[in-house]
Amino acid sequence: MDIFLQGGIINMKQVENLTNLLENARKGKYAVGSFSPRYTKLILPVVQAAVETDSPVIVQLSEKEIIRHQVNVEAFAREFYRVVEELDPQVPIALHLDHTKTFDVIRQAIDAGFTSVMIDASEYEFEENVRITRQVVEYAKPRKVTVEAELGKIGTTDFVETDHDEELFTVPEEAKEFCERTGVDCLAVSVGTAHGIYTVRQPHVDYDRLERINSLTRVPLVLHGGSGVPSQMVRKAVQMESGGVSKVNIATDVEQAMLQVVGREGHMTEAELNSCTEEQIAQSREAVKELVKEKMCCYVMSAGHGK
Repeated sequence: MDIFLQGGIINMKQVENLTNLLENARKGKYAVGSFSPRYTKLILPVVQAAVETDSPVIVQLSEKEIIRHQVNVEAFAREFYRVVEELDPQVPIALHLDHTKTFDVIRQAIDAGFTSVMIDASEYEFEENVRITRQVVEYAKPRKVTVEAELGKIGTTDFVETDHDEELFTVPEEAKEFCERTGVDCLAVSVGTAHGIYTVRQPHVDYDRLERINSLTRVPLVLHGGSGVPSQMVRKAVQMESGGVSKVNIATDVEQAMLQVVGREGHMTEAELNSCTEEQIAQSREAVKELVKEKMCCYVMSAGHGK
């Protein structure tokens, strides 16, 4: 597949799906950071951080972020591929659609050049989750797009990625059956972390549950809600002998780095960030780049694994 940019056509061969990225991470006892810039202007520093740390990287955007931040899927993909063309990063890189419940959005993202998608049907009962996930797998696989799904309910503190704050830990035996019946490429599991900023509630990782899920499944596992979790917790989850987690999602921390620079709280829209001064955008990009580099070096332990 080729992506059409304003300056011409860029070949997608340099951009991968998640198959090799996560398999290599699992074998190497590190995880690939899946960073959500949430705004097109923050894609550049995420990729720059990967280049400067020689780290594999996943750039992602979720359905809720599309709505909340008023980001266009096609525009996000175009900027991603423009950055790839500009930087020519010699590291494994993927473009991932995070938490999404709508099939039309998944199809739109795949058409725009996303190499991986996540269908989140975890709000449904097991059988319906299987059915919906299988439908997405059957659509994506022939297009060489990997599929992530979720089993169990990952809690939230800010309602950006999910509509509920209920948490339901993943049952290992159900994870085994789910993966076998759906054919997913990776599985987001609920083991104690939550989306958003931790305030009253403290992060927790159920390592015994992770070990049991890994012993029963063959797909790489994904840890959502990575922002705010102490680095030692994440490193332990990544470096477990059983394989641990191979992908860690980080979104809130990225946005917070930008908001501190521009002096805002909560969130901004795409148009609001674009209206900031060039100096503010440059400083925001630098803050995001340093944050992502720190996560790659000290959090997911992916630095130096870019080749």
